[in-house]
Amino acid sequence: MTTTEQQTTMTPEQAAWFADTFEKIVAAVGGAVVGKAGVIRLVVTTMLSGGHVLLEDVPGTGKTQLARSLAAAVQTTSSRIQFTPDLLPSDVTGVSILDPKTQQFEFHKGPIFASVVLADEINRASPKTQSALLEVMEEGRVTFDGVPYDVGRPFIVLATQNPIEQAGTYRLPEAQLDRFLMKTSVGYPDHNATVSILAAASTRDRAGGVTPVITGTAVVEMIELAGTVHVDAAVLEYVSRVVAETRRAENVTIGVSVRGAISLIRAAKTWAAAHGRNYVVPDDIKDLAEPVLAHRIVLDAEAEFEGATAAGAIRGVLAEIAPPTRRGGDQ
Repeated sequence: MTTTEQQTTMTPEQAAWFADTFEKIVAAVGGAVVGKAGVIRLVVTTMLSGGHVLLEDVPGTGKTQLARSLAAAVQTTSSRIQFTPDLLPSDVTGVSILDPKTQQFEFHKGPIFASVVLADEINRASPKTQSALLEVMEEGRVTFDGVPYDVGRPFIVLATQNPIEQAGTYRLPEAQLDRFLMKTSVGYPDHNATVSILAAASTRDRAGGVTPVITGTAVVEMIELAGTVHVDAAVLEYVSRVVAETRRAENVTIGVSVRGAISLIRAAKTWAAAHGRNYVVPDDIKDLAEPVLAHRIVLDAEAEFEGATAAGAIRGVLAEIAPPTRRGGDQ
């Protein structure tokens, strides 16, 4: 299965292959992260859209297992960065070390140079260290002493933050939040999933048993293929109206940026392909609007104190704007 420079729209056969492979990745990861198929689908969608995901959840819900299982399923490299207040930017991106033989400084790559990077408790690092991620998350490279170093593809950052503990944490700036294509949570497993996990309590490394489904090269191919999914002009106009309305919505101080609108289209293309379609429909936009857009909204402080949420604002906007009636695949 290959794509060509001349191809402009995914074929039905390619869409079927994409959907089948997508489900195989979800199933492989689901073998280690039990009962969380919905969250896994969002994370895989993020990866195949060339984006990054922020997981906001309490400890012990399987965030690390999710990252490691994803890396194993796509047969690629992974790393974990434990963010702490004393973590330096060089601890993330890399450092220059003097080679005693050549008497030349050489750049030694940091843990950010992996395909699947778990940035654990990202909000515990200082703003300076957090800012070190801005370039690499947006452009896929690290610039050191004026020299750019590509991190390669595929590349996804799965960042976590604890919504309960606030002591010793730093609020993620809006510019960094905007770099995350999605924000979601893993959540606790349901009763049946919990029983299944407890039955295998002696297995300490569930991710270690994940069987590879595809290679990293195939993941890059899927990313490029998702980009060829057709988006009708009516769907583009629908997304534009949605994001514009977030800027006028009640209780909202800052609405969704243009980057957010682009992210929604990118994710919707992947979501459509994951469902075996080579075109986006309005329901794809509705399915992904909350995880893609909610974290990009800044609410009025008083409204937030009174219980208003960004997710609620997105749902309100979707209820206000009628989706197009024309089928997304009509050209």
